Amino acid sequence: MGVNPTVYELDEDPRGKYMEKALMRLLGTSSAVPVVFIGGKLVGAMDRVMASHINGTLVPLLKEASALRL
Repeated sequence: MGVNPTVYELDEDPRGKYMEKALMRLLGTSSAVPVVFIGGKLVGAMDRVMASHINGTLVPLLKEASALRL
């Protein structure tokens, strides 16, 4: 798609466990990774990203965040 993501490896960050717990609270789940943010907005886990792609809302999110080069 022409998107260059920034990847944060929580297991390599000293604050990783804290961030993972915070993400679990935000998502209301027992597992928080991998999770996707677009333009600083929490999209969710990969199932939400794939659903957004299928229903046609992913590309507009990427465009709004200036993350997609066409």
